[in-house]
Parts: sequence; structure tokens; C-alpha cells
Amino acid sequence: MWRGLYSAATGMMSEMKRTDVIANNLANAATTGYKKDITVHKEFHKMLIQRVNDFDKGGILGVDVAPFNTLAELGTSKEDITQIKGFTADPFYVPHIGELGLGDYIDEIAVDYQQGAIETTGNTYDLAIVGDGFFAVQTPEGVRYTRNGSFIKNSQGYLQDLRGYNLLDTQGNPIRIPANVADSSVTITGNGTIYVPGNELRLNPELNRWEAVGDLRRDVNQQLAQIQFVEFGDRLATQKQGDNLYYLVDDNEGNPPPINGVEQNLQARLMNPDAQPRPASGELLQGALEKSNTSVVYEMVELIHNQRLYEANAKAVQTQDTMLDKSVNSVGSISG
Repeated sequence: MWRGLYSAATGMMSEMKRTDVIANNLANAATTGYKKDITVHKEFHKMLIQRVNDFDKGGILGVDVAPFNTLAELGTSKEDITQIKGFTADPFYVPHIGELGLGDYIDEIAVDYQQGAIETTGNTYDLAIVGDGFFAVQTPEGVRYTRNGSFIKNSQGYLQDLRGYNLLDTQGNPIRIPANVADSSVTITGNGTIYVPGNELRLNPELNRWEAVGDLRRDVNQQLAQIQFVEFGDRLATQKQGDNLYYLVDDNEGNPPPINGVEQNLQARLMNPDAQPRPASGELLQGALEKSNTSVVYEMVELIHNQRLYEANAKAVQTQDTMLDKSVNSVGSISG
């Protein structure tokens, strides 16, 4: 009976956590580039049930030599009332009762990287990712990765996200648009290469800004930089940090931490080359944004389903509690 309480209680705890995940997905249904979370349930190890006083070896009854050879010598038969429902008093047959489940728990909150819908905006610095890949941005905590391609050019010409974090190029440097280049003249290709008009870049000492010189027609371009557009072969290489950012499960410099300071179950992952950034296989679309892959209708249905599971587990706890109450206060109070 106690096991039933534990199983129902763990089910309630799992559904509470799942409710939090669904709520977070719904809250980010309009967040650009957001990838929804899904809960991965896992069952506790089952318990193999065996009846009390069952014998490992038929006819031995805990002694080296059996004093009997047949059921008749025991004063019973297969038709005896004790043989009902598959249970038997036959010491030569040990029944297999089965396994007892002990409830479940949330093993992992995984990220669903399914492609989100593409929305055309026409803005020069809006970039949508089609396929696998992340943008690299510089934050106070180090390099972080995001699917949110909504970038702006600040007053100094640096490309930044809405939080003010600089977009990085393949060399790990912030990207700065020349002072005399119009936004409409900037071209960004599918692999993240940024082209601006002109034949050369020169530093203007008065503005302390690089400027494009030469033929500034739109059809005459020179390469300015290439966006750090990367992916990871191991889906567990990154974890969500918040603010639509992901961090590497290492020192964020591409180097694994000292092996002695890492939990054993993480060592193989950190030493795995697939856990390090590499050029993305996806493609960038200029003038567009990737919307959240959260379906509001689906999440609402899951929320209702989750609530019903929680209520079922709560009812099971209440039933078990009532049975225990009767066992203690009614059955336990009967005197012989």
C-alpha cells in the first residue's frame, strides 16, 4: 500500500514539472528562434515480487533432504482451495508473480530543434536559420549561441542582438559595418558572408571608423566579414541558459576543463569532437526571421492532458490514504 502512495506521488511530481515546461513553451510562443522543450519520462527500476515463504528449490523447505516426494504426502492436491487464481501450495512449483512498478520521474528536459516557420521582414539585418546552426554572440559571461536572428546596427556600426550583445565573426571579433555604407547595400549570403560596396576599406581617423572606398555601386561588392555560424554534432553539447541563449557544456573556449574536475558521466561528452562548434550545415536567409516552433494549440492540448494525469494521480493518493486510514483505525482496532 505504501508503494502505491510513492508511485502516485512521483507521478504528481513529474506532471508538475511537465506543467512548468509546457507553460514556458506557451510563454515563448512568439519568441523569435525559440525551440520548445519536451520532458523525457523514465520509469524507476521495477521490483520483482516474490511471495513470502516461497522456496527456491521445490520440496526442500529449507533442509538439505526433502522429507516428501509428492503433494499427497503433504496432504494436499492441485484441486485444493489454495490453488486458486494461479497460486499454488505445490512446493515443486514456484509461481512468478511479476514486477511492481515504482513510478516515474523526469529523466531529461530535451530541446526540440524542429524547424520553425520563416517570416519575411525585409530588414537587412534580420537573419533566419534554415536547418541546423546557431549564431555566436559575445555576452558578459562569455560566448553564447542563439537561433534568434533579429540583429540591429548600433550607433557605432556594430551588429548586435536586442540585448546589446555583439554578433561575432569566424575570428571571434565583433562585426562592424563601415560608416559610409547604407544598410540597403549590405548583402549577407547563405553561409554568413557579409558583402559591402566598394573595392577597399580604409580607416577614417576623424571618425575612428572604417569606410568603404572605390566604386560604391551595389553591384560592386567586397567581403567585410563572415558571421560565426556554427552547429554541434552532439545535441547535448549545449544547454539553455535563458534569454534564448545556449551555452557550451565546457569552458566556452573550445577546451575541455581539467578531466579530474569533471563528473565521470560527462567526460566522454566533453572530450568528444562533436561537442565543439563547427561550420553549420544550415543556411541563412537575409530579411527574414525564424519563428518559434511552439504550437499553441498542441501545447494547450498537452496542458489539459497533463492536468488530467495529475488529477488521476492525486485521486490515487487519496484512495491509498483512505485505505490506510481504515486499516489502522478499523481493522487494527478489532480484538480477537
